[in-house]
Amino acid sequence: MVLALSILAWIIALVWTVSTIEALRRLPGIPDVLSAEYASPLSDPPLISVVVPARNEAADIEATLRSLLALEDVRLEIFAVDDRSTDATGAIMDHIAAEAAPAGKTLTVLHIRELPEGWMGKTHAMAYAARHATGEWLLFTDGDILFAKDSLLRAINFAARERADHAIVFPTLILKTFGERMLIAFFQGLSAIFSRIWNIPVEGRKESLGVGAFNLIRASVYRELGGFESLRMEVLEDLRLGFEIKRRGYRQRVAFGRDLVRVHWARGIAGTIRNITKNFFALFQYRVWMTLAACTGLAVFCLGPFAALAGNGWMRASTAVVLLMLLLLYRYYHRYTGISTWYAIVFPAAASLVLYAILRSMIVTLSRGGVVWRGTLYPLAELRKNAGPLL
Repeated sequence: MVLALSILAWIIALVWTVSTIEALRRLPGIPDVLSAEYASPLSDPPLISVVVPARNEAADIEATLRSLLALEDVRLEIFAVDDRSTDATGAIMDHIAAEAAPAGKTLTVLHIRELPEGWMGKTHAMAYAARHATGEWLLFTDGDILFAKDSLLRAINFAARERADHAIVFPTLILKTFGERMLIAFFQGLSAIFSRIWNIPVEGRKESLGVGAFNLIRASVYRELGGFESLRMEVLEDLRLGFEIKRRGYRQRVAFGRDLVRVHWARGIAGTIRNITKNFFALFQYRVWMTLAACTGLAVFCLGPFAALAGNGWMRASTAVVLLMLLLLYRYYHRYTGISTWYAIVFPAAASLVLYAILRSMIVTLSRGGVVWRGTLYPLAELRKNAGPLL
């Protein structure tokens, strides 16, 4: 038994080692749009239609819209969608639009009063706005995102140079607490094994991505895919859009760009768990067996190496190898997140919280009979019927 556990511990350590070496070798190949080559204004810039859906985002929507209106060296039309808000979101949008008009800025506010049957609120809001868009490109973002003045110029330059159909600039997460940094660092460390984002541009590889904060897509491609009308009941509509773009052979490209697009994704540990509760059961298509299988794999690869500390000397040595790999990964990602390398030490604590959150996502969704988000219940039967693959 001890021998079998020792072999398992070293197999896990080997997987971490190989995955980390590959990540550290391939991650530097992902473009960084902060490079000077992406800073030059275009001689004939395309019109970009920016879609900002928001429901009860009164605390953040003004900063988002003002940062969009301040963008430089790009041609924009901005559609702010007030999706059935019960707070001041719609009024704030109207006020900013009235201010923008005399300055020659195009900000159109669309108010949605009712949600049609068979739609998620966000997908409906984005589809509705996209029908009004006239731009060559569509940028789908969220109501709590902050844009640097040159962010979209650099992104559109990147898309043009790469001849991309879909371009993503990874958002920089605003991290205010120890718990936020611990959990975000965990997800980045885990991506070395499960995500392999460096394979996204490679034709024939299955890896794909969509990011709700920054999905820049050619309008013609969006419409050829059927738009969000084809993803009406997708909770993870950003990931599913990215999956469909890659699956159908369009050119998907990703880039780093620290502080160009910023978001405070979740407030503290409780906020992160709340977001996971909405999202993670959807990631596994609302299937219990898939969720439990994922939790088992997560426990084996993320908690197993640290449980090996209770074993013999060989098993403890495998733990040291895994910890070294995590330190190397955290050290690399520090340049993009600012999170200290030493957060690797609390990796097992973060893994335990994420496991709890995934199981909570499943249990809460099953007990409620669906997903409750922003005050609306979306029935589980409908979500399952419309859930498509994401991986």
